Amino acid sequence: MGNREDLLAGAKRCLYEKGYARTTARDIAAASGVSLAAIGYHFGSMEALLNAALIEAIGDWGDEIGRVLAAEGGVPFDPAADPIERFAAIWTRVIESFATHRQLLVASFEFFTQLDRAPDVRRALAEAFQQGRLGLAELFQGIDSTKDEHTAWMVGSFYQALMTGLIAQWLAEPDRVPSGHNLADALRIIISRTEQAAQPSKGDEAADMDE
Repeated sequence: MGNREDLLAGAKRCLYEKGYARTTARDIAAASGVSLAAIGYHFGSMEALLNAALIEAIGDWGDEIGRVLAAEGGVPFDPAADPIERFAAIWTRVIESFATHRQLLVASFEFFTQLDRAPDVRRALAEAFQQGRLGLAELFQGIDSTKDEHTAWMVGSFYQALMTGLIAQWLAEPDRVPSGHNLADALRIIISRTEQAAQPSKGDEAADMDE
């Protein structure tokens, strides 16, 4: 690898080992085996390097989740599987991944505090969110964004909101975060109550008959 790639790899290692706020330029230089001067040359600042490393690390985590689920025998897209059980299986594996990526998840929340001060960071995060939405839509529902980007965006945004909320709950109280099966049960309740609410009442049916 070149110095730029070494710096990114070293910065990602520091994010996992020390987190965002506690990482220094010297930590990154030591982890990457590259001089301090190279940080400014390739990225302009340590913050810019850490931001780039964090976005890349989040993408790596998403790729890892996809590989793990694929290794399960294509659980997400098994046509014989019950859709809600499939939903539970995916979230079970996603939540399990939180423990091995805790520092990264903490760092991602620390990252948000910079958005008002760094327009470049905001733009980079917005692009990462968009790619994340489309990836989640494909991962959970098999929606190909190249064929229906709007649907992928809508569905992916739903899953992204659920993902962010789960991460926040897990970081605050990991012993009480809902499991994949809890989420599936909640989804069943929501679907059932929505269907019940959509059904006409007996009074409405009688009124329709009178008309």
